[in-house]
Amino acid sequence: MDLELAGKTALVTGGSRGIGKAIARELAGEGVDVAIVARSNADLQTTAAELAEATGRRIVPIAADTGNDASVKAMVEQAASQLGHLDILVNCAAQPGGQGAVPKLGDVTDDLFWADVNVKVMGYLRCAREVAPHMIRQRWGRIINISGLAARSTGSIIGSMRNVSVVAMTKNMADELGPHGINVTVVHPGLTRTEKTAGVIAASAQRQGISEADAEKRMINNLTGRWIDARDIAYVVTFLASPKAAAVNGDVVAAAGGIKGVIYY
Repeated sequence: MDLELAGKTALVTGGSRGIGKAIARELAGEGVDVAIVARSNADLQTTAAELAEATGRRIVPIAADTGNDASVKAMVEQAASQLGHLDILVNCAAQPGGQGAVPKLGDVTDDLFWADVNVKVMGYLRCAREVAPHMIRQRWGRIINISGLAARSTGSIIGSMRNVSVVAMTKNMADELGPHGINVTVVHPGLTRTEKTAGVIAASAQRQGISEADAEKRMINNLTGRWIDARDIAYVVTFLASPKAAAVNGDVVAAAGGIKGVIYY
């Protein structure tokens, strides 16, 4: 299937590693020039060189903090200037979940809450707000917000709140921007293999006093019986970023391999 993405441009936050990097790679593989954004310039330069060599596309590294309004404004201006136009925004910059112990109610501080929500909710809003005028002018665009299945389950107060907020924000954006030819969607990854997974498995095995192989098996909680890889998420996002996904707007796509026993409608 031709996704009709050749010649388009994308801005991917959190693009230096993990799911964001996998998304940037797949978009570039479909003929998209991509600006990748992260806070660490060294990581960005390394990833940009790697993806450019692998895909033959232009990969523009931009160091920015999506938790800062001025930084986001400057980042979007730079991306638009270097790429010429902005067709796709993938919001993926966030503090990762599942990397350590989840704070209980009594441990949730103002600083923990606001640091997380400022990046994943307000940060997504900042990026969309600055990119939207570019898309409105050209009467076409795609905004994909990477959230997470904590939106549909308990266990992490901050995680659930931030992810539900991303969904609410997405639907509001879709209603406002849809008439301008812009589709806005959410993707909910579950447990996903990234560069950090090996360390997470090792820590889990140590806590439980079991082998890393057994710890890895115990962590799988989907119907496929295997780990979902960052590239699996990237395939879904790449389709949603394409003109072929015109029928999907304001909606949520779960990309976790299927969670047993859950009915969501």
